[in-house]
Amino acid sequence: QVQLQESGPGLVQPSQTLSLTCTVSGDSITSKSSYWNWIRQSPGKGLEWIGFISFSGNTYYSPSLKSRASISRDTAKNQFTLQLSSVTPEDTAVYYCARDPSGTYYWDYWGQGTLVTVSS
Repeated sequence: QVQLQESGPGLVQPSQTLSLTCTVSGDSITSKSSYWNWIRQSPGKGLEWIGFISFSGNTYYSPSLKSRASISRDTAKNQFTLQLSSVTPEDTAVYYCARDPSGTYYWDYWGQGTLVTVSS
C-alpha cells in the first residue's frame, strides 16, 4: 500500500518561503515512470496543480507558479520537498502531495493534506 504524508509548518509569514516535505512509503520515488506531485486547494476554490519531480529527478511546474516554486528530493529518505517563495495570503491552502504512476496527470495516491496559512 502506497502512503504519502505531508509535513511542515502550518503558519508562514508573508514574504517568507513555504517549505513542505512529503514522505513516501510503499513505493520508491525513483520507481520508473513515477511522478511525484504537489497540488493545493485554496478555501472555496478548486484544486491547483503546482508541479512535479519525476522518477529521474526532472521537474516541471505550473506556469503561474514557476517563478516561485521549487521541488527537490532526498532519495535516501524517499522524500520530496516543495518550496514556495515570497508567499502572500493568497497562498493559504491545503497542500497535498500525490503520486502519478505514469505521467498522465492521473493521481492515484494522495497524502491527507496539510493546511498552510500565510499570515502575520
